[in-house]
Amino acid sequence: MFRDKFWLSLVLTIPTLIWGHMLPAAFGYVPPAPPGARWIAPVFGTAVFLYGGWPFVQGAIRELRDRLPGMMTLIALAIGVAFVFSAAVTLGFPGMPLWEELATLVTIMLLGHWIEMRSINQAQGALAELAKLLPSNAVRIIRDASGGERTEEVPLTALTDGDLVLVKPGASIPADGEVREGHSNVNEAMVTGESRPIGKNAGDRVIAGTVNGEGSLRVLVTGTGDRTALAGIMRLVEQAQTSHSRAQVLADRAAYWLTLAALGAGAITLVGWLAVAAEPAYAIERLVTVLVIACPHALGLAVPLVVAISTTLGARNGLLVRDRRGLEEARLLNSVVFDKTGTLTLGEHRVVGAHAADGVEAGEALRLAAGIEQDAEHPVAKAIVTSAVESGLTVPRVAGFEAIPGHGVHADLDGRRLAVGGPNLIRRDQIAVPAQIEAFAAAAARRAESVVYLIENGRALAAFSVADAVRPESAEAVRRLHAQGLKVVMLTGDARAVAEAVGRDLGIDTVFAEVLPEEKVAKIRELQHQGLRTAMVGDGVNDAPALVAADVGIAIGAGTDVAVEAGDVVLVRSDPRDVPRIIGLSRATYRKMVQNLWWAAGYNIVAIPLAAGVLAPIGVVLSPAVGAVLMSVSTVIVAINAQLLRRASL
Repeated sequence: MFRDKFWLSLVLTIPTLIWGHMLPAAFGYVPPAPPGARWIAPVFGTAVFLYGGWPFVQGAIRELRDRLPGMMTLIALAIGVAFVFSAAVTLGFPGMPLWEELATLVTIMLLGHWIEMRSINQAQGALAELAKLLPSNAVRIIRDASGGERTEEVPLTALTDGDLVLVKPGASIPADGEVREGHSNVNEAMVTGESRPIGKNAGDRVIAGTVNGEGSLRVLVTGTGDRTALAGIMRLVEQAQTSHSRAQVLADRAAYWLTLAALGAGAITLVGWLAVAAEPAYAIERLVTVLVIACPHALGLAVPLVVAISTTLGARNGLLVRDRRGLEEARLLNSVVFDKTGTLTLGEHRVVGAHAADGVEAGEALRLAAGIEQDAEHPVAKAIVTSAVESGLTVPRVAGFEAIPGHGVHADLDGRRLAVGGPNLIRRDQIAVPAQIEAFAAAAARRAESVVYLIENGRALAAFSVADAVRPESAEAVRRLHAQGLKVVMLTGDARAVAEAVGRDLGIDTVFAEVLPEEKVAKIRELQHQGLRTAMVGDGVNDAPALVAADVGIAIGAGTDVAVEAGDVVLVRSDPRDVPRIIGLSRATYRKMVQNLWWAAGYNIVAIPLAAGVLAPIGVVLSPAVGAVLMSVSTVIVAINAQLLRRASL
């Protein structure tokens, strides 16, 4: 709307300038004088006022109705005064009309608003970009009564939970779901911010809008429409962009008081010039210039634009801001409390240590143990197999598998009879354990880790310690937080030995162990009473009370469930390194807000006296049109500075 009104108003302004008084005086020409030439500037000036200026008048009416005068009030007052005065002069009141000043003022204001709206729309464009991630159609697999299959292409709206869809190589995944068949690498960067493609196999979950790699997948639909992770992300981004922060409240209050100050300055300017016997046209021109140049456009744009950019920047990197106050408070944090299980650790058992006897290679021992354990159901067995696969080892097939309840398993592999079991099997069969393996097992037991042995011919070949594995990213997350000057605390219900071992490995400052779920809030309060502004990082479910009690609640590992209600910030990935990134984003956002607020407010300290004519005795006078240009330039500078936030390194 502002764009269209700008272009037509620009066309209407040209005759106003040609038959006005500024251009003929400046360039020394006499405009053509057809019949009625004296009415050209008034007619076109009036058209610009009624067509281009009407949105400002409507905005002023809304502001005054809400008793919150602001930039629209100042603009409407400026162009209204210029119009009424110019009409009076045209009808016989002594003075110089301001038709061309009025027309150029409205046109420049329309241009400034157009630029402002473009900046805001570009900042909020991530929502539209997220919506574009979804394909328009999906390939649904239909199975008939005889067991045969056929495919049909259907719109996304036709998909329901339980449908089976075929995702071809290079295609976008149409809905949240679970892989039933196939293997591929899926690019989830546009949703989670994870740059590496993620391998997907049967049983793995996939997110709508992510892009399939080289393989084909058959996916069972579990979420469509508003229930997809992508829809949840869009809701959170929109919610964050419309929520108010303290900085926004401050900016709104400053804009309100600046409006009142501008009205007061305008009145003083008018009365002052009339008091020194200035021409009424000159006094009114000074009044109009003050009102225009003091418009709090830049001040009103300073915070919203920065927040819009920061929330969309976060969303593109898997950092979802539910409440802008949470993002704002993150810069003030001086301690971060992590839940352990599922946050600093995987929440799944893995082999966390291994020691092999002389002459046995640890990787080969793990491969053999995984082969023996692959048919077992025990969680420790699954941990050994998973660890071998994640290490890139090929798990061999075995024969003669036999489970020994409460002790371990036996199996034949390449003509060898091997066993894997715990201390009970060692004692029952009186297995010989080398001294270095015994020392390794004793150290693991002190850390409350489970120990299993690989056994052949009555001798332990290797031992493996199994525990909830620490995420490989956790140590770097703690290091980055320390570099940012924050204290790192771990809060867990696990045994003290386990918790302290994890704390030592990661370099955590304080460990609270054996804490019951209902006691977590008390620990957060304890830290706050010590004067620490604290963030709580947890899974958003079991830790919900602590997340709410903390100064900033950060729900980590949301994955496809982005509608976490307890946290101020939701991290799409299960990556603790995103916590220091949120703090970095908060600090960068605040810097931009402060820079913009200082510029927007400081500009008026110089601009208003200049517009009022304090330098008129030495020949420096600003016309309303020049004042409009300066005001628009101020707004553009704020917009450009806000856009520079996109370069922030997270």
